[in-house]
Amino acid sequence: MSALQRAVFLDRDGTIIEEAGYPDRLERIVFFPFSVDAVRTLNAGGFAVVVVTNQSGIARGVVPDAFVGQAHRHIAARMEAGGARIDAFYYCPHHPEAFDVSLRGPCECRKPRPGLLRRASADLGLDLPRSFIVGDRWQDLGAGQAVGARGVLVRTGVGREQEQRTDARLPGALVVDDLAGAAAWILQQA
Repeated sequence: MSALQRAVFLDRDGTIIEEAGYPDRLERIVFFPFSVDAVRTLNAGGFAVVVVTNQSGIARGVVPDAFVGQAHRHIAARMEAGGARIDAFYYCPHHPEAFDVSLRGPCECRKPRPGLLRRASADLGLDLPRSFIVGDRWQDLGAGQAVGARGVLVRTGVGREQEQRTDARLPGALVVDDLAGAAAWILQQA
């Protein structure tokens, strides 16, 4: 039996790409200038890199489900062009106020619930307690905490506002400026 792989789970909007509300066109997907380099650094460090993202725009009828797949292929291609790799994308289409009742919660995949991480672990053979999660919201880190992964809050996206919310802060979470800082810290821990 082979050993399970360590992973870095990344939130999408506000962490890899700029926060844009409900991006519904590829031209609204704007990468942070450090994102490709940070992912390439994590790849070189031997981590699987997995995007886990809440996409409530699907449930709200604002973003077509098919566009989310198109957006993820676009992100993967941009990473690949820069010598980086996203190993997999997982997203939650649910929301408690969904327009489509079949997408109305509760569900196990909407962060802070850990369903997306557990599914990725089962699919890819990941060692969750030896993994990390990076996002711009405390709920991102909550999903990681639920499975024993260490969390890093980035100040990009809505991270600066989240950092000020002492009611939602998670003990033991690190706060850094951006994904590049998170990647550097994660490699030091490894």
